[in-house]
Order: sequence, then structure tokens, then C-alpha cells
Amino acid sequence: MVHTPIPNLPVSRRTTLGGLAAGTAFTLFGGSAAASDHGPFRHGVASGDPDATSVVLWTRLTTSGKVVLQCEVAHDQSFSRIVAKHEVVTGPEQDHTAKWLATGLEPGKTYYYRFMFDGKVSPVGRARTLPVGAVSRIGIALASCSNFAFGFFNAYEAIAHDPSVDFVLHTGDYIYEYGHGSWGDDIARTIGRRHDPAHEIVSLSDYRRRHAQYKSDVGSQAMHAAHTFMACWDDHESTNNPWTGGAQNHQPEREGDWVARRAASIQAYFEWMPVREPEWLSAPARSRMQFWRSYSFGDLATLATLETRHTARAEQADYAVLADKFDDRDEVARFRRERLEVPGRRMISAECEADLARSLAASVAGGQPWRLIGNAIPIARMDVPDLVALGVLPDPFAAQPPYSAAVLDNARVLAGKGRAGLPFYPDTWDGYPWARERLYDLSRKAGAADLIFLTGDSHSFWANRLSDAQGRPAGLELGTAGITSPGDFVESGFGDDLSRALDRAFAEHVPEVIWTDNMHQGYVRLDLAREQAEASFIAVDTVRDRDFRTSIVNRFRIAREGARIDFT
Repeated sequence: MVHTPIPNLPVSRRTTLGGLAAGTAFTLFGGSAAASDHGPFRHGVASGDPDATSVVLWTRLTTSGKVVLQCEVAHDQSFSRIVAKHEVVTGPEQDHTAKWLATGLEPGKTYYYRFMFDGKVSPVGRARTLPVGAVSRIGIALASCSNFAFGFFNAYEAIAHDPSVDFVLHTGDYIYEYGHGSWGDDIARTIGRRHDPAHEIVSLSDYRRRHAQYKSDVGSQAMHAAHTFMACWDDHESTNNPWTGGAQNHQPEREGDWVARRAASIQAYFEWMPVREPEWLSAPARSRMQFWRSYSFGDLATLATLETRHTARAEQADYAVLADKFDDRDEVARFRRERLEVPGRRMISAECEADLARSLAASVAGGQPWRLIGNAIPIARMDVPDLVALGVLPDPFAAQPPYSAAVLDNARVLAGKGRAGLPFYPDTWDGYPWARERLYDLSRKAGAADLIFLTGDSHSFWANRLSDAQGRPAGLELGTAGITSPGDFVESGFGDDLSRALDRAFAEHVPEVIWTDNMHQGYVRLDLAREQAEASFIAVDTVRDRDFRTSIVNRFRIAREGARIDFT
């Protein structure tokens, strides 16, 4: 059923709601002070990839040559109770990014950290270690799809000021690869957010510059300073729709070797993100490309992230091969048989599957009530209903279709997918049904057919009830809107009224979709307690201006009934 949204709860960016849910007061320095106030620390600070006794601390220096900087960790914001100090060496080989894995910390504790260089002090950041033992509550903010060109990262700033957030999970598209004249550039021109460099990024230098630009945003700096970060990547950290053998948005004749470009994107990611280096991983023989994690929150929950782009992904199916054949049942059937439903088309690697199975089994054996999957792309079945027959979408194949020339092709593709009953997104798990069933089977064998998937990529809010091919419950999915990236219906030019009608049609006619909203930008906050969970879908009212307000556009409670979880 569709749940009625709760009344809007406005929060102004000018109001700092300091403090964690645990009640620790904190003044946000990361995004509120001018970059010049902190000299060479122009890109702020960040913490991430925590476990119970350690956390990665990150910053970047605007300088030259090989340098040494200091890092301090303290129990208090004034640094009167310092618990650790460390010297960090950096230089051009790391693009002057600096990371330190601070170890020997206490579980479930809040710490404060800062870097110092040449008489200048960085913004103060707050970091948390993972708890052990009895845990009554955890708040996780789910974020995805922050395209600099489309607007200001106001949702990041809202996360920074959300007093119920303990950790941030980012499920990818942290940066975008596009250059001037590409997607979003028309908006970027009007608000002064054009991408740097001006061309599509390909080289290591390009990717470094793009990461630097994204971390110049004050909302991003505030979020990173306030909360410890957990992440997986999606496609745009490298380029649109990569797979093991290439990418949709990589043209070798113009952009060189795909393997070299992918390696450059991954190197820049590890330099600029607060994530552990491979040598710090517990398993041997891991490469940077094998980027997945498992986080345990005491006796309450386990969060496992997936790598869905580089280590195993088969080339995605492309609807372009159908062209004007959506009405041809034989061609559609052949497309399903030969492109979508081919056995063996992987999404995640065997190594990732094995690690995930172990994490889920350990969670079940330990009696944790919640198991979360950090999942870059939607996993729910979303075969498009016949929107024209339902009277929702005006017929774009009519003699005089009621669409502008710029919108007509988008309407025809959507209508065609609906007539054929094809998946909405062929690059999501819907385009890899064999792999999805394999994942569901893995979780069931681990005793964990009660997963909550935390999903990005689609630029829309989702609340989905999942099932396998036999109709057996497979868990729930919470999808987040983009931080700035627009929803598909709005971006297609359908207008607000039709976009809302399409949202309703998906909720009413797609069996696994409970509710969706592609009208907003924002994030999802998941509050986990022992007996139930609560998902709040939090939107910002604008990304085109620094001043904004937030509202909760919907809220769902999740409860357990035996071995099954469901929306209540």
C-alpha cells in the first residue's frame, strides 16, 4: 500500500542542529568556514571506513613537493584530551592527499581530529568507531548521485546537521565524468558550477581535478567533517555504464585504453576518499578494484557493500537494438532470451559473493536483527506497466502526439517498454536476473532472506518489497534520490503533473514497488532499533541556491514477523 506522507518538517541551512543522536555537541567547521581560513586545507577533512578500533582520517594539502603534516585525535573538540598523534607524509605521488589509519581507538566512541602544517590548522572533523556488544540504536544516512553541474550539495549539508545520523553510507556516483556541453551543463552555466576540467575526464590528472572540485563544495565539506563515511562506487566514478571489458561512455579511438582509464579513476578514488588502502584489508591478494566491505554494529546490525561495476559485471543489454520493435512480441522475446536472461551473466564476483555469504551467516549466528546491503543500483523488479493503456501516459504514437519534439522520443521509449513489459532500467539488477536470483539464493542459504537493500543510482526515492522468481520474500529495498541528479521523469521533460502520475502508476501497477518519488533531491535516513526500523525520505527544496529547506516527504516503519521483515 502507499503510505501517506507525514507533514513537512522544515530545517533551514542557517540553523545548525549540532550533535549526534547520542547527544555529543559539535560545531561544524568543515563547511562553514572559508577555505582561506584554513590555508592549504582547502578541501576539508574526512573520516571513513571504520571498524571497532580504527578509522581512516583524510585531508588534502594545496602545496608542492614532498611534505610532512601532523594529525591529532582527541576525545574532545578543544583537544585538551589528545589520544593519538601522527606524522603523515604526502607529495605529488598522492596528489598531496593525506590519509592515516588511526588505530588503538575504543569501540563505539566519538573522536575529534585535525591536521596541521606550516602553522596552519585544518577544520576539525568528528569520527566514530563501530560499536561492539549491546547496541540499542544506529542512524545511517543513505546518499548517492552528486552531480556538481546540477546544483549545490545542499543535501550533504542537511546530513551534516541531522542530529539522528551516526554514519553516512554513499552508494556511488560521488563524482561525474562529463565535460562542458554534456549532461547538466546548461544548468551549470546559470549557477556557476561548470565542471573542471572542461573536457570529459580520462587521465589521472583529470580525475584528480574533478575530485578536488567536488570537495570544494561547502555542503560536502560539512558532511565529511561531521560524519564518518562508508562507501561503494557506482559507474560515474569512472564513466557511464562500465563493465569488465569496457564502458558505454568510453570510446577507445578517442579516449585510449579502457584499462588505463579505469586504473586512473580508481587511483584517484583511493587518493581522494577516506577509504582503507588494500594493504590494510584483512584478506590477502586484494586489489583496489575489489572494493567491498562488511561493517558490524555490535549486536544490532551488519552492513555489507557490493562491487557491481568492475570485477565481474557482464556487458549490459541495450534497448537500442529493439529500436521500433517494442511491439514485436517475437523480437521482445528474443531480446529477453538472448540478452537479459542468459545464464552466467554476472553482476558481482565470486569473491564478493563468498565474503557476503560469510558476513550474512555471521550476522544470523550472532543474533543481529538487521542485515543491510549497500547496493549501488536498484534490485527490485520494475517491469514497466502499459502506461498508455492505463491512461497515464498520453499516446506518443498517436497521429498528433501531445509532446514537444524534445520530449517525444523519451515518451516513445517509455511507452514502448510498457507495451513490451520490459524492465525500466536494463543496467540495474533487472538487466541481470540470473545474478539477482543467485544473490537471493545466497542470502537464503545464509538464513538471511530478510535483507534491507540501501540503493542509489536511480535519482529517485523508492520503497520496494522484494521477492525471488518463485515469489518468496527476499527483503526490502530503500532507494535514495540524487543529492543533485534529477529524477528520470522530470529529466525526460514530462513536467510535474505527469511525473507525479507516473510515480503513482509505478506504485499501483508494479508489484514490488510500494512507493516512489522522482520529484525531489535528498537522502534517506534509516533509524535502526532492536524491535523496528524507520526510514525517512528527506528532501531539499532546491539545489540551485545555497539557501534551502528540508522536509520529510514520506516515512516508513519496518517491523519483523518471524524470519520476515515488512513495511508497517
